[in-house]
Amino acid sequence: MIGIKRLTGFFLALAVLAVMGCAGTDTSRSTGTYIDDKTITTQVTAKLAADPATKATQIQVETYDGVVQLSGFVDTKESIPKAEEIARSVEGVKKVKNNLILR
Repeated sequence: MIGIKRLTGFFLALAVLAVMGCAGTDTSRSTGTYIDDKTITTQVTAKLAADPATKATQIQVETYDGVVQLSGFVDTKESIPKAEEIARSVEGVKKVKNNLILR
């Protein structure tokens, strides 16, 4: 009986450690947040590529904890706010940092 209780306790402690390993900290993201960020990045990139006013090949998109950063170059002044508008339209985006440069 004591052997079963110890074994159960061991597996319970192991499960708790495994779950804690998936949690985020102040300097890293949890697994779920990482996946959400990758999904947001993919969706923003796809929407930029589908819009004729923006050239997605010249715009880099990075997402960290729901904050999207746009960087790179655009050919027209109008493309800068348009790219930001497109990024904001994606579900899950908390904020957009627009670092696009007019070339």
